[in-house]
Amino acid sequence: MISRRLVSSTPAEGSEPLAEMSFWDHLDVLRSVIIKALVVLVVAGIALFVYMPWIFDNVILAPCRPDFILYRLMDHLEGLSGVMPDIGTGDFQVHLINIQLASQFFIHMSASCWMALLLSFPIILYLLWTFISPGLYENERRGAVRAFLFGNVMFFLGVATGYFLVFPITLRFLAGYQLSALVPNQISLDSYMDTFITIVFMMGVLFELPLLAWLLGRMGILTRGFFNRFRRHAVLGLLILAAVITPTGDPFTLVVVFVPIYLLWEFSALLVAPESVESE
Repeated sequence: MISRRLVSSTPAEGSEPLAEMSFWDHLDVLRSVIIKALVVLVVAGIALFVYMPWIFDNVILAPCRPDFILYRLMDHLEGLSGVMPDIGTGDFQVHLINIQLASQFFIHMSASCWMALLLSFPIILYLLWTFISPGLYENERRGAVRAFLFGNVMFFLGVATGYFLVFPITLRFLAGYQLSALVPNQISLDSYMDTFITIVFMMGVLFELPLLAWLLGRMGILTRGFFNRFRRHAVLGLLILAAVITPTGDPFTLVVVFVPIYLLWEFSALLVAPESVESE
């Protein structure tokens, strides 16, 4: 992309001609972008480290308490219908234990870093955009801006789905599951955080499927016919994926997780042009 802008003698319409830059000039600009991104991460990490005790109690550990928003919603729906599964409040509560001397300190650090990366994600993408955009034509810039914005929205939507839906259901099931009544569950802080971060970020990445499909469609690699031909296979595969994410025994919970994932598949299909359009 950059090399094209260097050899192009015709600037985009409505823009000023840009002076040609050498490889080392571009390297300096890239280094400046990386430094700015690191500064943003460090500042966000320090701020989050200071407020992490409050964030930990009120955000990260909120699904451990019976008053979490999903549990209260399920309680309300169960009272209305009488057919909802029992994942509401009741006496459900998770008490975490720490079995490693330095775990709480390192989790304090790692949680601050992960949340700094999460919250700084749009700013980092914007900084990368300032480096890439001079090497794009005007129509390419418009497409890239839409892709960046769409990718950000879908990522945070996936993170929200993981936090408010998938992780609480998974926690509710696994925390109460016992292979034997002689083996009580004592959940360690490390295990809780590993599962929390994995599910939340995995859902964020999974929600980028429509963006990936759109990009592959623009490149001519993927067509809507692919989604039509493999829809039945996708339903089976996504059901298995939903079962792995939330290995619960009731079909309602499975459907709750399956539906948003399947909607991602259908939404991805809508973003890809039909074969007839591409062949014209």
